[in-house]
Amino acid sequence: MEAASDTASEGSEGGEHAPAERDWPAGEGEASWWPFVAAAGAGVLYLGFGLLLLGGSFALVPPLAGPVVAAGGAGLALVGTFGWLYQAFVADFWTRTIDGEGASGLRFAMLLFLVTDVATFGAGFTYYFFIRAGAWPPASLPELLSSLVLVNTAILLASSLTLHVAHAALEDGDRRRFLAFLSVTFLLGVAFVAGQVYEYYEFVVKEGFTLSEGIFASAFFGLTGLHSLHVALGALLLGIVLARALAGQYAAGRDLSVTTVSMYWHFVDAVWVILVAVLYLGASVTV
Repeated sequence: MEAASDTASEGSEGGEHAPAERDWPAGEGEASWWPFVAAAGAGVLYLGFGLLLLGGSFALVPPLAGPVVAAGGAGLALVGTFGWLYQAFVADFWTRTIDGEGASGLRFAMLLFLVTDVATFGAGFTYYFFIRAGAWPPASLPELLSSLVLVNTAILLASSLTLHVAHAALEDGDRRRFLAFLSVTFLLGVAFVAGQVYEYYEFVVKEGFTLSEGIFASAFFGLTGLHSLHVALGALLLGIVLARALAGQYAAGRDLSVTTVSMYWHFVDAVWVILVAVLYLGASVTV
């Protein structure tokens, strides 16, 4: 899924392991220690969540301990992930050889990830359809299908189109067009995330529609929140791809990151269309 996963480099002299071009730290016999840094950060992040849950039960746990530890763990995990991806895929981009079989494997890995994501969203939709089969509506519902939802939908659909145009321009060798439309795609992704944040603000703060409002609220915030996290991750990946493109990377035949991120972005766009049809529009339909 990584935006940086462009090629699998061949092993270098000295017995270093692919895909890293050099050891870090040097001479320690491992291709990279960055995965351990990322894993340690993830462990600290979970510890922070645990302290956050225990904060109200044990006097020995200060109220700020959980958020502080979780934030530190998240930062460490991000640093480790960035270092890992940069060392493995970004550094020495043009000097590495292209392994066609490795590239196909990475595309297939993205496809497998998306299949697991279908199962994840499928579980959420199954829960919604289960509660939808009962008495409806289960409680008073806010006005879900608003102009904001329609604008956000248009933004996300437009971003899929601009990303397709950007990728096609790269394959045609039109780098200026590629950078222009990739930049627009990134901005549209950020705009969608901002729109989702504002929608939550409208529901929670102004209308008092929160997760505790009933079974529909749990389905609504569960599905839309899961999707928002996916879009936020996609926007981050698009930002990484854009930064690399502005640095002079990518060309026709060396665009694996663009391909895999495009697969991911088109997937979250399709899920959003289903969400709007089933959750926003479907909630207002009574039988």
